Amino acid sequence: MLNGRSDVSAETRRAVERVARSRGYATRRAPAPGVTTTTSGTAYFSTILAGITEALAEREMWALVCPTRQEHDREVSVLKRLMRSEMVGALLLLPEESPDELRRLRDDGLVFVVVDPLHDVGHDIPAVSADNSAGAYQATAHLLRLGHRRIGVITGRGDGTATRQRLHGHHAALAEAGIEPDPMLEVEADFLVQGGAAGAERLLGLATPPTAIFAFNDCMAVGALNAARARGLRLPDELSVVGFDDTPEAEAAHPALTTVHQPLRELGRVAVSQLVRLLDGHQFEPLHVALATRLVVRSSTARPTR
Repeated sequence: MLNGRSDVSAETRRAVERVARSRGYATRRAPAPGVTTTTSGTAYFSTILAGITEALAEREMWALVCPTRQEHDREVSVLKRLMRSEMVGALLLLPEESPDELRRLRDDGLVFVVVDPLHDVGHDIPAVSADNSAGAYQATAHLLRLGHRRIGVITGRGDGTATRQRLHGHHAALAEAGIEPDPMLEVEADFLVQGGAAGAERLLGLATPPTAIFAFNDCMAVGALNAARARGLRLPDELSVVGFDDTPEAEAAHPALTTVHQPLRELGRVAVSQLVRLLDGHQFEPLHVALATRLVVRSSTARPTR
């Protein structure tokens, strides 16, 4: 079994590999978990992947990265192939599968950890994410302290866990300031620059436009900056903009973007630690880990002039 034969069950192989590692034996090849991701071409995903590969390298492991293009059927097919292969476990970044589908994968023997769940996976599925609600609360509270009372938000897809959690934090900060949420100030987009620009156009086209926009990721915040400049607005005097993620795009934007830092690299590293413990037969408690976020104030926010 240590030579990689495929005619043994995954459970038996993992048990033998645990004993081999404890006795100092080496398997024929370094154990390799599969990593599914919608794309590896953005700073968000590449930073998480960097954390994953660093943590695996420290354990003399490597990864097979499988882009799924955010297509449910393609992702299911990739996971089925991983289960038939000699991959050791899997890390699922923003998986499209429903919680019930993930449970079936677990019951079929796939050992995996979800990174930044797209859906609410429940407490029985191992997952690691950032504290989205607290991060959004900090962003909105910052704008409120500056004196903004009409704050537009550009969300991600409405069925996404991160979107719901960030809206919850945003609403909580508004409630503390005695402000009722206004549905007209909440527009849904796609986490891309173009989507952020389109969302900002809708908000800035209102009869009473917002004095600040909180975009639910940095790409959309950059799009909002672009849309505001196209309208001739002075930034941040006539419009403050806040993002979420603290990717390199945030610091490179003009003006430099105030944003919520989520520890993307650490998300990957913690997910690897969870997976290794599960592969070694140790339960990881709690199964869902939420890493702290913090506000990073730069020059894209200021007191409103109108």
